[in-house]
Amino acid sequence: MSLFGITRRFASRVLTSTKNGSLTTTRSLQTSTAVKGGDTLVLHRDSPENNPKIKFEFTLENKERADAIMNNYPDGHKRAAVIPLLDLAQRQNGGWLPISAMHHVAEFIGMPRMRVYEVATFYTMFIRNPVGKYHLQLCTTTPCWLRGSDEILKSIKKNLGINVGETTKDKLFTLSEVECLGACVHAPMIQINDDYFEDLTEKDMDEILEDLKLGKNPPKGPRSGRYAAEPFGGLTSLIEPPIGPGFGVRKDL
Repeated sequence: MSLFGITRRFASRVLTSTKNGSLTTTRSLQTSTAVKGGDTLVLHRDSPENNPKIKFEFTLENKERADAIMNNYPDGHKRAAVIPLLDLAQRQNGGWLPISAMHHVAEFIGMPRMRVYEVATFYTMFIRNPVGKYHLQLCTTTPCWLRGSDEILKSIKKNLGINVGETTKDKLFTLSEVECLGACVHAPMIQINDDYFEDLTEKDMDEILEDLKLGKNPPKGPRSGRYAAEPFGGLTSLIEPPIGPGFGVRKDL
């Protein structure tokens, strides 16, 4: 086992949450792989909805997009289009990437299937099992955890009646626990499909889920009223008008 793997296994055992000085629950650092492709991040097993016998081809509209993507790369470097083409295939397929779509991309580019597998299994942005219409990707890395992501996770589970890696019976929501999504200053946060919802409270999360259930488009970005990364209590520096040019310079210079 690698040093990284040993560290993660050790950390998953010793990291705990405390309340009033008493030990409560163990906080695991392991994140969900269920929607990424099976038992592991690289495993594929044929299923009724995901097997090579199910035909996949780009639609006429996406075929034009795929041709435009390919034209961005010079001859001899067309394989570099594999990531945007896999993303295009995933979007066409409702947010997840079946094995037949990987085969189609390999054929479209003219590269071995194994090379496409290598890309699709390396990047977690490619979801290789069916997901719901709304893919809830909750960040539980340290900044979000410290700001209450555990409570957000409990709120989602209670509202939808599912656990991490599961999909609601109506195929509307899939819940995943993910690593840092790069919005630490607005922790806790969640990514739903392509959109970020930040500065979350449990009430905010319930409102977002209820809006999505009704087909509404809930406001994206910080839910706290912040515009960007400014502090909650207002600015603490750069609060005076900027000084004009020449300030402090000798008049005889």
